Amino acid sequence: MSLSVPQPSDTANPEVSIEVSIIVPARNEEASLANCLQSLAAQTDVSFELIVVDDGSTDRTREIAQSVAGVRVIPPPPLPPGWTGKNNAVIAGAAAAHGAWLLFTDADTVHLPGSLARAVAEARCENADLLSYSPEQIVETFAERIVMPIVFAELAAQYPPDRIRDQASGIAAANGQYILVRREAYDHVGGHASIANEILEDVALAKAFRRAGLRVYFRYGGDAVRTRMYRRWAQLREGWTKNLALLFPRPVRRAFWLTSWWLLAWVTLPVPVLGFELFTRVERANFNWRNTLLATLFGVPVFSYLLLKSKQAHARGAIAWKGRAYLSSPKDSFTEYRKLRTEN
Repeated sequence: MSLSVPQPSDTANPEVSIEVSIIVPARNEEASLANCLQSLAAQTDVSFELIVVDDGSTDRTREIAQSVAGVRVIPPPPLPPGWTGKNNAVIAGAAAAHGAWLLFTDADTVHLPGSLARAVAEARCENADLLSYSPEQIVETFAERIVMPIVFAELAAQYPPDRIRDQASGIAAANGQYILVRREAYDHVGGHASIANEILEDVALAKAFRRAGLRVYFRYGGDAVRTRMYRRWAQLREGWTKNLALLFPRPVRRAFWLTSWWLLAWVTLPVPVLGFELFTRVERANFNWRNTLLATLFGVPVFSYLLLKSKQAHARGAIAWKGRAYLSSPKDSFTEYRKLRTEN
C-alpha cells in the first residue's frame, strides 16, 4: 500500500507553508513502522512533512519507510562518542525539518485520526512550548499485562501530570513517544543537541524547557496516540533496565516499599484493605480493569526485579539498547568528546 502525505502549497518556501514536521527515529522497527506511518500520513486539517531517520537498521525498516509516498527517509551522521543513537537521529531529523512545530514520535506509535491538528490546537490553547502525551499502552503478552500497569502507575505517582503542568512545581517530565515542540523554543534551548548524552532524553528535554522559563504541558493522551512498546519479555526487560533507575531516584527504597506493600496485601487477603489500596494505585495507569487486576496480583515483584536490575546495570556503568552499549553516566565521555573537538 502506498499512502500520500499532504504536500505543502508553497514548496519554494516550506518554512511558511509547513506547520508541523513529524520526525520518526527508527532502528530495526519493521514490526511496527508501517502502522505508525500509515496513521501519520492519514492526518488531516494541518500541513505537515514526514521525516523518518533510519538509524542504521538491518531489517526492512528503510524499505517500509520508502514505500509510503511523500515520506522523506534520511540517515543520521556517524554517532559521536557519548551521544545516544536516538538523540543523534532526532537531531538529524530536526536539522532537516521546515515546520513551525516539530513532533518527535516513536516508530511503535499509532496516531488517531485528526490527533495532530488537535495537538497543535491544544498546544496553542495552553500556550505550551512543549506538549507531550503519554500514549495508551497496548499490552498483549502476560509479561506486558502484569508489568506495564505497575510501571505507569509508579510513573504517575512520581511525575503527576497536574504537577508537571504547574510551572512552579519544580517537576518537569515528558514522554518521548510523543513530544510536540514549538520550533523557536526548541532552538532556543539548544534542542536535543543540548542533551545528546542523556539516556532519558525526554525528561531531560522537558527540564531544559522548564529551566529556560518555557511552558511544559503534559497529560495522558490515549485520545490521540497509542503504542505497544515491547512485544517480547527480552525487549521489555532490556528497555526498562535502561530506564527505570533513571526515572525513580531511590530505586532500592521503592522496590522494598512496594514489594512489602504487595506481600502484606497477599497475607491479609481476608481483610483486603491493602489489596484494594494497591489496586487503586495501579488503576491510575489507565489500563482496563482486567489488566489492572492482573498487575495488582502479580506485577509488583517483577517490577521490583526490573527496578533493581536497572539499578545494578547503572551501577556497573554500562547500558545495552538495540545492539548498542552506552555509559550509564555518559557526561564524562561527552565532556571528553567536546574537549577533543575543541582541541582539534
